[in-house]
Amino acid sequence: MLTTLAVLMGLSGLVPAAQAGGSEVDVTLVLAVDTSRSMDFEEIGIQREGYVEALKHKEFIDAVKGGLTGRIAISYFEWAGYVVQDSVIDWQVIETEEDAIAFADKLEARPIATQRRTSISTAIAQGASMIVSSPFQSRRQVIDVSGDGPNNSGNPVSPARDKAVEAGMIINGLAIMLRPSDAPNGLDKYYADCVIGGPGAFVLPVRKIEDFAVAVRRKLVLEISGLSPPATVQKTAGGETGADCLIGEKQWRDMFDR
Repeated sequence: MLTTLAVLMGLSGLVPAAQAGGSEVDVTLVLAVDTSRSMDFEEIGIQREGYVEALKHKEFIDAVKGGLTGRIAISYFEWAGYVVQDSVIDWQVIETEEDAIAFADKLEARPIATQRRTSISTAIAQGASMIVSSPFQSRRQVIDVSGDGPNNSGNPVSPARDKAVEAGMIINGLAIMLRPSDAPNGLDKYYADCVIGGPGAFVLPVRKIEDFAVAVRRKLVLEISGLSPPATVQKTAGGETGADCLIGEKQWRDMFDR
């Protein structure tokens, strides 16, 4: 499956380190965090605090220890219209509370900045590339995307999602809905129809800023445990009218056509 993804993503020159006898973990988890300018510095700061707090929380550590191997591999990056290269925190094994705190400290030390546009497709492709080249063998490979708007830059989101899912990866979403969304029927509906995919994939909405830390922790625990929350928004079944997965691109184009 990894070889398939390398071809699909145009990454055929990469040889997954797992093929060379990498370490076994329960989950390889990429945290892909939106830092687009549609969020202000306060919101991005609270988002950052949410991830730091979740990674240090006992519930997260217990979920890691409860797996078959009792260890996961985790990495992190920020994105907007492109991947912020100096934001990438490379793979680290989480096995103990000390491991989790060390990773959280790296994240907490990151300067807070914002960038233009929103390319969820680029975030998915980056997450898939990092999983392909990771030095780990895992039972589940998860790309965890948080964002506050629809894709409006780069390639369309659904084909990027489909390629990663075809290769056996799971994409989950955290839909940040602190303000009215550009996505008709809600950003959580857009994420459900256009972004998430794979066995047990889910999207969690965040509607109040004070709920962010709890939502992040809940999401991480579910991902590590391989569980899904009760569905709050259903993926549209085939044949029915779902979210317009090109709505962000259309809105961006219309803005410049006026």
